[in-house]
Amino acid sequence: MSIKVLQAGFLATIQDLGRYGLQKYGVIVGGAMDIFAVRIANILVGNKENEGTIEVTMFGTKLFFNEDHLIAITGGCLQPTIDDKPVLMWRPILVKKGQVLQFNGIKSGTRAYIAFAGGLNVPKVMNSKSTYIPAKLGGFKGRQLQKGDILTCGKISNQANYFISQLEETKIPFSWSVNHASFYPCQKPQSIRIIQGAEFEKFNDKSQQAFVETLYTLTVHADRMGYQLKGKKLQLKEEFELLSEGVTYGTIQVPSKGQPIILMADRQTTGGYPKIGQVISVDLPRLAQLQPNQQIKFEVVSIDEAENLLIQQEKDMYELKMGIYFKAHLTGRKKIENK
Repeated sequence: MSIKVLQAGFLATIQDLGRYGLQKYGVIVGGAMDIFAVRIANILVGNKENEGTIEVTMFGTKLFFNEDHLIAITGGCLQPTIDDKPVLMWRPILVKKGQVLQFNGIKSGTRAYIAFAGGLNVPKVMNSKSTYIPAKLGGFKGRQLQKGDILTCGKISNQANYFISQLEETKIPFSWSVNHASFYPCQKPQSIRIIQGAEFEKFNDKSQQAFVETLYTLTVHADRMGYQLKGKKLQLKEEFELLSEGVTYGTIQVPSKGQPIILMADRQTTGGYPKIGQVISVDLPRLAQLQPNQQIKFEVVSIDEAENLLIQQEKDMYELKMGIYFKAHLTGRKKIENK
């Protein structure tokens, strides 16, 4: 099975959950900006959760399918269509031979993810298929997808076959979908929960108060490496020397100009600016889907609360996974056995 890239769009790369265990050597984790969307997309097509997907940013990506194939689209709504007809997201989709999948522009969020049953046939580099463009590492030849690229997929699972059997028989899309609303609450401004950073107390009282009580705006300087924010200027109580330390996805640093920067998936492994906060893990997906000029309000929570929220999210993820599994096996398996 193969897919041809007819149009690359603004930015399309192959991303999985990242390459872990190598930051001590200066190798970033990288991976998808919205890890939740990748995990769900892969579950929907019967893949392992860390399989490579296509991360589509904003608009323009167009793919031609040379054979029938099962896919799932999750993440931000970039108005996907198949042969110019709107596509339902967050469920398995059977794309037929000769059809064209296209992303037409932002309706909500900024990044969509396409999972392909069987996974994408690209080599793992340091145990990951994720693309890191600055180092020309991973993905498809270490770069973003381009017009004319041909992608192939591996052997599909029984779960994928069960869904394909159902879709071929009914010839209509599934009426069910993953309920993702709790993971992407519609808020204006968007509330992003954080824990206090290592240097939070080194900022003066007015800055500490402003950081958690006033709004910050995401500027157009926002990419896979980091988000620059604009709002109340933050100032230290006094200047001090800070050695570079480890940073992670969601670390909020404050350079000398006083405007926060949130480090994203393609961040560096260390940073030398004061760290005022750290976005909690469960809010990283909604952070990944923010649009330029969108407003953010930071909410401080405790480490215990952040851990409990993550535990609950993983419980919810497990329930989703089991629900999808039974959708496939209790219905699709019977249909195949009765043929």
